[in-house]
Amino acid sequence: MVSTAQDFASWSPATPLFDVLHDDAGTELVLTAGGLHAHDGQLVAYVGSYAVDEQHVITDTRLLALTSTDGVTWSTAQDLHVPVIPNHGPQRLDSGRLLIAGNISFPFTDDAAGLAGWTMSGIYPAGRIGIHDDPGIFWRVREWQEWPVALCEAAILQTDDGTVRALLRSTGHGFAGRLWETASQDDGASWSAPTESGFSDCDTKFHLGRLPDGRFYYVGCPDPREQHVRSTLVLSLSRDGQLFDQHALIADEPWAMGTPGRSKHGAYGYPHTLVHAGFLYVIISRQKEAIEVLRVALADLPN
Repeated sequence: MVSTAQDFASWSPATPLFDVLHDDAGTELVLTAGGLHAHDGQLVAYVGSYAVDEQHVITDTRLLALTSTDGVTWSTAQDLHVPVIPNHGPQRLDSGRLLIAGNISFPFTDDAAGLAGWTMSGIYPAGRIGIHDDPGIFWRVREWQEWPVALCEAAILQTDDGTVRALLRSTGHGFAGRLWETASQDDGASWSAPTESGFSDCDTKFHLGRLPDGRFYYVGCPDPREQHVRSTLVLSLSRDGQLFDQHALIADEPWAMGTPGRSKHGAYGYPHTLVHAGFLYVIISRQKEAIEVLRVALADLPN
């Protein structure tokens, strides 16, 4: 679905980018929003697509893309021939290369438009040719790699020395309230073995970015005591992209459930961010029942 606003407050009715899609066998496909990328007057919307068979096996994982020059009228979908369901949309590295943060993969391309040349890389075993990065595979990668936790939902940043760092959500049996991390010294072509970081987490998705003043930021729910509750949305800041030592509360307002008694894991979930025209925007899910967009003036952030 897509909705637009000229004034941040008055949003158009949501309209579908896709109607229902089916694979060649007639199975209805699962579609996941994969983020946006802007280049040379063109907006690209990415959509992860996969099928689930009667045995609950995920098949036919692929990344689709639609393009628009006005954000309202969109092209038909094209298959980008890379088997990934993105956690966040493409991020441009200092070299100009685009990199997608998935679960256990980090596909990259040197096509500035983000529509061709995608190559898989990641933290999965090197011998797993043809691996697909979908909502189920990271559990199997945990077994193959013999990690104490499953790793998924990565976000990336690039420090001034050129290192690309990825933080990852840890989940499942063995969760210890920490994000894990991996790094690339070759523009995302290869990645170090992931290790547990000192960054606290409540087993949830988060987002990383960089402010115009050069500081790096994290937006998420970092209190391990809030696992599955996700009631405190926090901004953390770092001068070097490694030590996050400034913190500010973004929001902690409760959400009245539309379906009382049903747990949907998170007053604040699935954050994504955007820095634009003097504001930090935060797009957030409220108990998987609604979408909110928050913004804070960059001038009001801690110095």
